[in-house]
Amino acid sequence: MDNHGRGDGSRPEEGGRRPPDPLPYEGVWRFTAPAVEASVPQARHAVRDLLMRQGVPVSDDTVHGLLLIISELVTNAVRHAALLSPMLAVEVAVGAEWVRVSVEDNHPYRPTALEADHGQTGGRGLLLVREVAREAGGVIDVEHTASGGKVIWAALPLKPVRLV
Repeated sequence: MDNHGRGDGSRPEEGGRRPPDPLPYEGVWRFTAPAVEASVPQARHAVRDLLMRQGVPVSDDTVHGLLLIISELVTNAVRHAALLSPMLAVEVAVGAEWVRVSVEDNHPYRPTALEADHGQTGGRGLLLVREVAREAGGVIDVEHTASGGKVIWAALPLKPVRLV
């Protein structure tokens, strides 16, 4: 059985303390999907079901934020990257205090969250993702992959952030 780099527990860490055992809901899950419209609701449902199945202690507001983020990121990959990336990857990583969702495609161009014209019906997805992450106390970023594509990710805290 793969221990995902957590070690065998036989050797104490520096200072004689072992790192804490991972919580039951911690882990990383990844799945691929075709870059088609039908993948948007499928990715949203897969992320929601994974969070529930793993028993992640996440608030309803955070779940709604994560589902909106994953919907927007998959939609962007389908609309803007499908020609160069017929498949996309969705990853959910859960730590003790945070959850991170990401979408990876093979398109080389880094998206930008541009201010959309008031008359446009689209173009606000990344602005929305950035705002949802910010309001939750999380972060969003874009990174290039070794294969020349990109991964867009957002990490939100499991516990709601209280704004003073």
